[in-house]
Amino acid sequence: MTVLDEIIAGVAEDLASRRASRPLGDLIDAVEHAPGAIEVLSDLRGPGLAVIAEVKRSSPSKGALAPIENPADLAIAYERGGATAISVLTEQRRFGGTLDDLRAVRAAVATPILRKDFVIDPYQLWEARAAGADLVLLIVAALSPVELVQFLELAAQLGLTALVEAHTPNEVHAAIDAGAVLVGVNNRNLKTLDVDLANFEKMATLVGDQAVKVAESGILSTADAARMRSAGADAILVGELLVRHGDPQAAVAALRSLV
Repeated sequence: MTVLDEIIAGVAEDLASRRASRPLGDLIDAVEHAPGAIEVLSDLRGPGLAVIAEVKRSSPSKGALAPIENPADLAIAYERGGATAISVLTEQRRFGGTLDDLRAVRAAVATPILRKDFVIDPYQLWEARAAGADLVLLIVAALSPVELVQFLELAAQLGLTALVEAHTPNEVHAAIDAGAVLVGVNNRNLKTLDVDLANFEKMATLVGDQAVKVAESGILSTADAARMRSAGADAILVGELLVRHGDPQAAVAALRSLV
């Protein structure tokens, strides 16, 4: 069993518990009465390097990164630094996040919010929108081709922008074939947790101009960010660098200054 398989097994267990406590009908009602999602693609395509700044307490590869007792305060710093979007980890077992973190961030900032999780069921898309998310992560390796298309369609119906994550050439092709307009290339292999920034450099050419390109994982300095920008990244998704920095607002601003 790979690391991804283990994570998904835990996600499925936690999802079953949440579903038992909150029926889908409640989520549908909440979404119907919620403000519309914020459009973000135009800003991700804008001039300069867009930054998706992440609220991330821990990871399977590095363990604890930062306590983040108040996600809202961190999100406010990101927003003031010019973050294009804010990613909130909501997976609890390996990343220490919850939907409550997302709700707190939503109440504190006007910046578009990405629900970063391992989506394996349509219920989670309704959850994301009901909690105030504007974007949702869909991982090609965690879904069948049919599921990927179905989830993209539901996300669009809900007003969610889907960040479709790939790691290999086949996964990039699957993302494009499914109709993804926002493609994240993960420099971390979710099955082994190995990281290589060269992965984005190789995969970016496969994405081409067919979608907005996001470089994910392993970006630990402005030099790394500049390298991803040079390779064609429209945006970067950064967590560890920011949560470990003494001044997250300044750190985001420095990344945003890259052209």
